[in-house]
Amino acid sequence: MGGPRGAGWVAAGLLLGAGACYCIYRLTRGRRRGDRELGIRSSKSAGALEEGTSEGQLCGRSARPQRGGTWESQWSKTSLPEDLTDGSYDDVLNAEQLQKLLYLLESTEDPVIIERALITLGNNAAFSVNQAIIRELGGIPIVANKINHSNQSTKEKALNALNNLSVNVENQIKIKIYISQVCEDVFSGPLNSAVQLAGLRLLTNMTVTNDHQHMLHSYITDLFQVLLTGNGNTKVQVLKLLLNLSENPAMTEGLLRAQVDSSFLSLYDSHVAKEILLRVLTLFQNINNCLKIEGHLAVQPTFTEGSLFFLLHGEECAQKIRALVDHHDAEVKEKVVTIIPKI
Repeated sequence: MGGPRGAGWVAAGLLLGAGACYCIYRLTRGRRRGDRELGIRSSKSAGALEEGTSEGQLCGRSARPQRGGTWESQWSKTSLPEDLTDGSYDDVLNAEQLQKLLYLLESTEDPVIIERALITLGNNAAFSVNQAIIRELGGIPIVANKINHSNQSTKEKALNALNNLSVNVENQIKIKIYISQVCEDVFSGPLNSAVQLAGLRLLTNMTVTNDHQHMLHSYITDLFQVLLTGNGNTKVQVLKLLLNLSENPAMTEGLLRAQVDSSFLSLYDSHVAKEILLRVLTLFQNINNCLKIEGHLAVQPTFTEGSLFFLLHGEECAQKIRALVDHHDAEVKEKVVTIIPKI
């Protein structure tokens, strides 16, 4: 039973008696059950705030996301492989079971077992108590190590698990060392891929507070590139991240210096999907609000032509926003009314 595969079998055997994890052993023996996953709970312990929620709990302390910052927690209900757990959707692993599962993840090289272990850890990390337990068991670097995996599906599941773990403020301190690597994967990988979206969700969670936003300074232009070339889902996810950055006056100059293609202004056209249009309007509003903060950019920086500054403060942008005052959607019209006096 020597070698990596033997380690996987030993780890699987260790889970006998671990309640919800019985099926790890059975699955490695080739017996399959119907595809399913543990659901993200809708209770307060779930650790995810929907967009528009004004206040949330950052586990370990009370915290307000910066005026619009939102937690991201998302799992596909149709594309995930069979989960490791064998109980009901309410099954949550205890500390002993989580420790055994982390050992399994660290010791096996079987890609199927790795992926199923990541799914189970990610689903359990949706609960605040387990976010702390997994950290205390040394699980964050074990999970993060899998974002280097050559298999794109495994990489995605690792990012999803880190995403749920990142809702905890103490976990963010440990996860921040992987931000640069996640950014490289997001901007160098396939456009609109599951890995790209998973990475963007993690970065969105890591920028809900101002603590780690500075680590994205050098990637702002890349964010706008993905915004302009991505599909609707990708555009929305990038905008969620940009909105988090735009709430922080310390990030304003970096945002305005970003080189952005003029096609960005097409996002202010009336036919653009509401979920995108409202966010680009809010982006404009947030940046203007930050510029008004006393003492900020007191010495006017020199912005080059082609920068976001030139686009947002040009006449074409002003005309497009004024035209939206007659938009058919009441929420868009209301947003425009709050902006027009500032342009």
